[in-house]
Amino acid sequence: MATEKLQFQAETKRLLDLVVNSIYTNKEIFLRELISNASDALDKLRIESLTNKELAGDAEPEIFVVPDVTTKTVTISDNGIGMTRDEVISNIGTIAKSGTKDFLDKLREASNASAQELIGQFGVGFYSAFIVAEKVELITRRAGETSAVKWTSDGAGEYELEDCEKDSRGTTIILHLKPEFCGDDEYNFTDVYELERLIKKYSDFVRYPVKMNFEVKGENEKPPSLEIRTVNSMKPLWTRNKSEITREEYDEFFKHQMHEWEPPQEIFHVKAEGTVEYTALLCIPKRAAQNLYYSDYEAGLQLYSRHVFIMDKCKDFLPDWLRFMKGLVDSPDLPLNISREVLQQSVEVKVIGKALEKNILKQLGKLLKDERARYETFWREFGKSLKIGVYNSMFDTKAKDALKDLLLFQTSRDGKFSTLAEYVERMPESQKQIYVAAGSDAAAIERLPQMELLRERGLEVIYLTDPVDEFTIEALHEYAEKHFQSITREDFELDDAESQKVKAEVEEIAKTQGDLLKDVKDAIGDAVAEVRLTSRLKSSAVCLATGANSPSLTMEKTFAAMNNPMFKATQILELNPNHAVFKKLEALHADKDSPEFKNLCNTLYSLALLIEGVLPKDPVDLANKVTELLAK
Repeated sequence: MATEKLQFQAETKRLLDLVVNSIYTNKEIFLRELISNASDALDKLRIESLTNKELAGDAEPEIFVVPDVTTKTVTISDNGIGMTRDEVISNIGTIAKSGTKDFLDKLREASNASAQELIGQFGVGFYSAFIVAEKVELITRRAGETSAVKWTSDGAGEYELEDCEKDSRGTTIILHLKPEFCGDDEYNFTDVYELERLIKKYSDFVRYPVKMNFEVKGENEKPPSLEIRTVNSMKPLWTRNKSEITREEYDEFFKHQMHEWEPPQEIFHVKAEGTVEYTALLCIPKRAAQNLYYSDYEAGLQLYSRHVFIMDKCKDFLPDWLRFMKGLVDSPDLPLNISREVLQQSVEVKVIGKALEKNILKQLGKLLKDERARYETFWREFGKSLKIGVYNSMFDTKAKDALKDLLLFQTSRDGKFSTLAEYVERMPESQKQIYVAAGSDAAAIERLPQMELLRERGLEVIYLTDPVDEFTIEALHEYAEKHFQSITREDFELDDAESQKVKAEVEEIAKTQGDLLKDVKDAIGDAVAEVRLTSRLKSSAVCLATGANSPSLTMEKTFAAMNNPMFKATQILELNPNHAVFKKLEALHADKDSPEFKNLCNTLYSLALLIEGVLPKDPVDLANKVTELLAK
């Protein structure tokens, strides 16, 4: 087949431009990424050869790194699984993940430092080659195939594909270095000893030999010869005693093994003997992956048996709410040829998983208690996962109890994070319920008319600003025998003496306003289920409440944004009988069929929607009605 020119996918082209021109401050990181890819290719070959013996061959797995001063190139090759022509196009010419556009938008807006953090969340290490190379050639032959393909690009927007010859399976990548990376200045990637240093720094734990040619001086005036040496130790980090491992070694291991660009937040190194023997080396990454909550995110741990890699992304150890955890489990009690189907039924896996979950919960609890600032850093990235865990454990009291004390929420007290236990401890003796309010953010909740009364009484409200928060609170139902109460629900009321006095006064007024409230409801129509007077407004004229068993308006908005009309709030329009607008409403009610009365009713409803952050169905009509009222 003749040479074929193809265009990168649009998002890939944008990403390449960002990678090459603006992202990386650490130029040497390309070597770690390409060696990691080579190691992955060898893993894939070993897995496939378990069911297809013909793929194995006689060659020992290896990775070769060859710098060349003359040609100003660095070549990284492996004898792993290789790729077909279609796989090259799919794996290198295209990025097809949920959240791609959002990721690139964030990347473009970020500073150089934060951009480098972002890119590590998306698994695009191959493109780091273009940081140092003005042209990249990739020659690959799939195991079991006879034909090979050559891919060539300068990273400018297109690439070439052509059939070629290759003696053996695997992939060879040739980097034609930019001049600034093969001189005597800061970087010289044609120097064999510089590359050796980088391999030891970043890839010492790769489980396959990374080999290089070293020049050996000849004796008795004989010419020098080349000696092949294995550069990396290949000793699995998790097999060493924790006391012997430095934090820097842990960090580099996770950067390489889990394709992370930053050191992890927290590290868990667990060794257990007994009924089931295993070692687990887990971490909480520094940042949440961009697609962590998308369906295409591949959660799970790497699985080893006697230090031999079995499979990646094993989901059977940890519950879904711990999907952000990365790491590996190595157990001699698991056979090398275990399948995913067998894993799901494995008693050993269940025992290991329960122990790991318990250990993680214990460590998070300790972090919350002893190092609050670090826990809050964790919470900002992964707190949503724990809240989802509570909701998913709605009918599992034991699981909910394990998670509820790890939850954090902002509150009206000072806008800072608070645990539920801390909130309850601060509650006045007379307060019988935990007050909550949902909104798009803290500022939106603060502006709710219902908040004015609670601020006046010095009562604290928990802010529910994440769409999952309401589901979490519903699943918990109560904490420390105190029920959660939304301040925007129709059944919310304060039970102190002053509140009860005002409530009684409003109820007396309501007895004489039945016809007015009915006619306001008729003027608005079916948009509201009820119109009534309220005692919980101070300076505001109107607010919207929701039915006692209804989702909130915030929840309705969330589902509407996802084109899901399943959740509809039961809206109740509440009027303040002590406000001047209510007096105006009373006066106009003398002619309930007049346009003025109907316009005021609908305007009040529209204003109540706006307070909740909901745009009325006809904003232009609202503007006209307000203009008319202002003109009078």
